[in-house]
Amino acid sequence: MSLFDYTLPEIHNKLHAKEVSVSDLTEEAFRNIGAREERVKAYLTLDEEGARETARKLDDKLASGEARGLLFGLPMGVKDNIVTEGLRTTCASQFLSNYDPIYDATVMTKLRQADAVTLGKMNMDEFAMGGSNENSSFYPVRNPWDLERVPGGSSGGSAAAVAAGEAYFTIGSDTGGSIRQPASYCGVVGLKPTYGLVSRFGLVAFASSLDQIGPITKNVQDSAYVMQAIAGYDAKDSTSAKVDVPDYLSALTGDIKGLRIAVPKEYLGEGVDAQVKDIIMSALSKLESLGAVWEEVSLPHTEYAVATYYLLASSEASSNLARFDGVRYGVRADNPDNLIDLYHQSRSQGFGPEVKRRIMLGTYALSSGYYDAYYLKAQKVRTLIKQDFDRVFENYDVVIGPTAPTTAFKLGSQVEDPLTMYLNDILTIPVSLAGVPAISINAGFADGLPVGLQIIGRAFDESTVLRTAHAFEQNTDFHKQRPEL
Repeated sequence: MSLFDYTLPEIHNKLHAKEVSVSDLTEEAFRNIGAREERVKAYLTLDEEGARETARKLDDKLASGEARGLLFGLPMGVKDNIVTEGLRTTCASQFLSNYDPIYDATVMTKLRQADAVTLGKMNMDEFAMGGSNENSSFYPVRNPWDLERVPGGSSGGSAAAVAAGEAYFTIGSDTGGSIRQPASYCGVVGLKPTYGLVSRFGLVAFASSLDQIGPITKNVQDSAYVMQAIAGYDAKDSTSAKVDVPDYLSALTGDIKGLRIAVPKEYLGEGVDAQVKDIIMSALSKLESLGAVWEEVSLPHTEYAVATYYLLASSEASSNLARFDGVRYGVRADNPDNLIDLYHQSRSQGFGPEVKRRIMLGTYALSSGYYDAYYLKAQKVRTLIKQDFDRVFENYDVVIGPTAPTTAFKLGSQVEDPLTMYLNDILTIPVSLAGVPAISINAGFADGLPVGLQIIGRAFDESTVLRTAHAFEQNTDFHKQRPEL
């Protein structure tokens, strides 16, 4: 049995009883990485020296009886769009292939205070733009359940590493489903918090009104622990919410008697695989047997979510990525003729095809004469989508459906079809547009591949989302299954 198969409290008990050390946990992670990483490709950068040094310091802290952080000794991976002081941060882009930050993101500061051990930076779609991890400018990640399939994206490396036992937990970012969809494909737990609950300071911006940092873990309890460590107001982030952070662990009671569940008919309609639908219905029956009640509802503006998202996200990306000009940081073109040529060559050479596609789409939507027709209209539809959720939450505690319409697809099968690739996020995008929290947990398997159950809650009600997910998990064994690598 791997050390990573134990729950977080079990590991902490073993550390306290001196049965294992933090160095043991760290070495277990690097052994697994050494044995599996050549096939999975979840990491872009490893920090073996830094991780081992941190582990030694934490072992000394344990021996001296000092107070320990919430995530004491746990080896973690960090998505490569979250800046880490002194540890290369590339966003999986050639543009930032030489960028070594001189400061930590707020979430990294919190994780270090919680005494976690950073193993390295996780592979991803370039600048978080993609749903398969095939847009990494270095190499694609592979799904540990089937190495010929994608792990999802853009946090594919983060999800694959947890599934493969290459990290105890990881940190990802979610703009339109980039934590939840790879969690679904890789059979792990991925939580997108309410927008504003976790600081975005130090997260390289893709779409600022949508981006949110969250945890990817093996089980729901671990997700609650990580959320406890990273949530909270940050004055450095102008979009950070001044709300009290509840005790998420106390919410894991296992009791969901009387829980009111809404099941949108749009989430089980055309395009959702029949096996996925059957597994979701079985999950609803399990929740019903635990005392919950569910009813079918409608979220009528769901059909407009994908178009709305790609207009808004691409417009914000166009603005945010203007800072990558070859002047201030990152790679610059050699021998430009003048300043304009420097911009042109640096951006042409530095950005990959998907990033360029979204910059062009966003620039067009924001341009004179088209702003009202596209960007402004998309903002209005976003409001309608949020109002759909508001109305449902007047009568229900959570909304439940599949995380993705299918299981993980084959590598290369959708690379030449961006529209089909975009539609894979059709069930996660509305949640991001509404800014509400959602978690993906493993609800079963279709042809040996994991199927994600998405549980959506009211804004800042992560406690109910976690309670519902934990109750399901405590009464099933899907989360305990591991891929055979």
